[in-house]
Amino acid sequence: QVQFVESGGGLVQAGGSLRLSCAASGSTFSISDIGWYRQAPGKQREFVARITSGGYAVYADAAKGRFTTSRGNDKNTASLQMNRLKPEETAVYYCNFIPQQGVAWGQGTQVTVSS
Repeated sequence: QVQFVESGGGLVQAGGSLRLSCAASGSTFSISDIGWYRQAPGKQREFVARITSGGYAVYADAAKGRFTTSRGNDKNTASLQMNRLKPEETAVYYCNFIPQQGVAWGQGTQVTVSS
């Protein structure tokens, strides 16, 4: 059973950077598109970025120019480099397949951006 584990969150000042990691067991990780999402308190989960199995990245408008997602050399990890973070980007960040394939969401990693 595939299980996603996100890490790398923390507290950062506005304008700072964080690098999130996504790891998952299961043989389909390397051949699946991986999506990054975030959910702020009281809001719905929203799309942030996507990395295809071939390494092509797509970003939400809010993330373009500041965030970069990539896949690890081990084929079972992905990362999200976030630069020039804003307080409104405080949220729990998650990763999952796109399409989700029925895989449950992990615990996510908390990102808190102070003003």
